[in-house]
Amino acid sequence: MKNGVMMQYFEWNLPNTGTFWKQLEEDAAHLAQIGISAVWLPPAYKATEQGDVGYGCYDLYDLGEFDQKGTTRTKYGTKEELLQAIDALHAHGICVYPDVVMNHKAGADSKERFRVKEVDENNRDCEVSDAYEIEGWTGFHFPGRKGKYSAFTWHWYHFTATDYDAGRDNTAIYKIEGEGKEWSHNVDGENGNYDYLMFANIDYHHPDVVEEMKRWGIWFARATRADGFRLDAIKHINADFIRDFIATLRADRGDKFYFVGEYWKDSAEDLEAYLAAEDYSMDLFDVSLHYNFATAAEQGEAFDLRTLRDGTLVMSHPALAVTFVDNHDSQPGQSLESTVADWFKPAAYALILLQQYGYPCVFYGDYYGIGGQPPVHRTTLDILLGLRRTHAHGPQEDYFDAPGCVGFVRLGTAELPHSGLALLISHGQDCEKQMHLGPERAGQLWVDALGTCPEPITIDASGNALFRVPAGKVAVWVQKMD
Repeated sequence: MKNGVMMQYFEWNLPNTGTFWKQLEEDAAHLAQIGISAVWLPPAYKATEQGDVGYGCYDLYDLGEFDQKGTTRTKYGTKEELLQAIDALHAHGICVYPDVVMNHKAGADSKERFRVKEVDENNRDCEVSDAYEIEGWTGFHFPGRKGKYSAFTWHWYHFTATDYDAGRDNTAIYKIEGEGKEWSHNVDGENGNYDYLMFANIDYHHPDVVEEMKRWGIWFARATRADGFRLDAIKHINADFIRDFIATLRADRGDKFYFVGEYWKDSAEDLEAYLAAEDYSMDLFDVSLHYNFATAAEQGEAFDLRTLRDGTLVMSHPALAVTFVDNHDSQPGQSLESTVADWFKPAAYALILLQQYGYPCVFYGDYYGIGGQPPVHRTTLDILLGLRRTHAHGPQEDYFDAPGCVGFVRLGTAELPHSGLALLISHGQDCEKQMHLGPERAGQLWVDALGTCPEPITIDASGNALFRVPAGKVAVWVQKMD
């Protein structure tokens, strides 16, 4: 979709009321009105307990349908309410991308005994014990579901590792011993080998696991009528399986079935290497750009704004980059906390929403607030989302030529005669920069849509103007409408 915008429609601290799917259904018309073209849903399946955000996933086939883990509904509601919300989004032309968590399972139904070796947490290739037997939570029978949708049950040999020995009441990384048991080598190399992340780690060398997870993916896509998936924690999952999973889903759902992966690494080179390994079959979140935003906000005047987009996926592979400012992992209190400071957040959002490149994603916490607190940036985001629809069109020309003040212009299109804009970002002082919009704009009066600069400017006979931005602000200049 032209100038499409994704919204991550959740944050970590949502209340456990079971009304979230109903809220989403009621919000569908508003989301369409502000220009949201796709919604990334939180994990929709049964987790370890009712209040779990969904990443402690227990039964991927239970979307709030069965009495399991002490609850029928999930944190967000029932399966019926989920499907009603998706129908409402589709009725307003909004695509739906459920979060898909395939790295691990949690909340097992029974303990099993099996042999393991402990490994060093900081180097998982380094074994720190001889093999011995533990009692681990690795038996998944899903008694509340009783085999509906899938009769597959999980046992210790379907996993590569776990983190708790119930017999000794001890926590460690226990690598499971057995025929064919080894770490995947098609994962990130952090900590020696980052196959293991948490809970009971799914073994994607096991052929029965591979087939079951592909069957589940097809079932889940059909059941939810999804338009694509957001793939969680893929740097910990065998890259060969991910490539096969994508091909399997597209064979069933069509070539346009969308995938975006979370490969949380502050390195565009690593992201580019992963894209190549996956035959460029998916988009990735531009983690490097997020960290550039966070660093710029933290350093203030010491940061060279000319480098704001350096080393980012959106500059090397713009068609495959999902740009974002913050998300549920970077928000305050989370393990990957790296929140972009509020003073710089309007500039960061202006950049991702108004530039020509990338597929921008707006965070629920920035639009609706975090932990029940009122949102700080909603008014600004409404303006920027409106400008993306009406003005962020045509070729882009960059003016990243001064360490304290950068910007770009969008030249507009003939089909939208009032489109086009000029953006400026400053971090330490009032700035002005001459930028060129074309002689056909001569005599036009332009104003700052964000209201940071109250005085209008006039485009000169050559198509130039001296655009302004106050210290520590972002300004977005557009043609004044009568």
